[in-house]
Amino acid sequence: MYMRKYISILLIFSSLLYGRKIIVKMATLAPKGTEWHGMLIEMGQEWKKITKGKVQLKIYPGGIIGDERDMVRKMRIGQIHAAGITAEGLSEITPEFGGYFVPLAYQSSDDVKSVTKALMPKFNEGLKKSGFKMLHLGEVGWVYWFSKDIIKEPNDLRKMKFFTWAGDFKWEQAWKKAGFNPVALASTDIISSLQTGLINTIPTMPIYALAQQSFGIANQMLNLKWGVLMAGIVVDLDTWNRIPLKYHKDLIKVVNDIQNKYGSLNSDSEKKAISAMKNYGLNVIEINDKQKSMWFSEVDKIEPLLRGPIIPEDIYDTVIKLTKKQ
Repeated sequence: MYMRKYISILLIFSSLLYGRKIIVKMATLAPKGTEWHGMLIEMGQEWKKITKGKVQLKIYPGGIIGDERDMVRKMRIGQIHAAGITAEGLSEITPEFGGYFVPLAYQSSDDVKSVTKALMPKFNEGLKKSGFKMLHLGEVGWVYWFSKDIIKEPNDLRKMKFFTWAGDFKWEQAWKKAGFNPVALASTDIISSLQTGLINTIPTMPIYALAQQSFGIANQMLNLKWGVLMAGIVVDLDTWNRIPLKYHKDLIKVVNDIQNKYGSLNSDSEKKAISAMKNYGLNVIEINDKQKSMWFSEVDKIEPLLRGPIIPEDIYDTVIKLTKKQ
């Protein structure tokens, strides 16, 4: 009899637990109305449908929660539960994601795929140790230098004042030691800093430059793939484990299906963004082989400042091995 009462209490408790809505607060820097924001909206709609309303996403776009470091901090203390963040934010959780910051290493999607495949086990292990679950990791697009004045060679960049992430002191110091002029800012302050002249150069994607209208000031684009922007969707493990296990596989599938659908549009989106900006005054700077070689030589010179002090040595070496052209 006592056992029956005990089982009944457990059943009632389970019913209450799994019958309650789980609100997942998710933050992103993606501006409201962009494809990335739309992707998260679609993801939330599908999650709600699959779980019959038990799991609902509440999305905070456009950096209203703060920069990516703020997002990670707020996930850790439970103010938000998930985030769509770039490798910058992911590296705040676990340093292995710094492998995506090796300048000029990535020149094709094949480069990105080979490195991602090799490092994924370390990514997942590092995230799990820090209390996070990664639902998706994907290539968002290519990063170029956008500046107010023309940049063709490394010494041209040395004359510029460019954005670097606030709180990332190691990168800021590495740039300074290499003779450059970084200005540490929250990403949400980029536009105002361009307007006031605090900075005059940013490394960013064409799609972002168009969406945020930063190309209106920094209207010179160096046509050289400086790096790749990777982004992932992460959720804190406590929140993920609150969601009934029976939904996990389907929820992850939704994330991947939607991300892959949007990802297939990235190449065309970049071309269209550049074309649109050119119609409004963007100047795309082409360089010759000699100038391109100067950039790669510059990266070789600053390798000691990156390999070990910023990017774990084994990660750096893996990236170079997998992306270096024979």
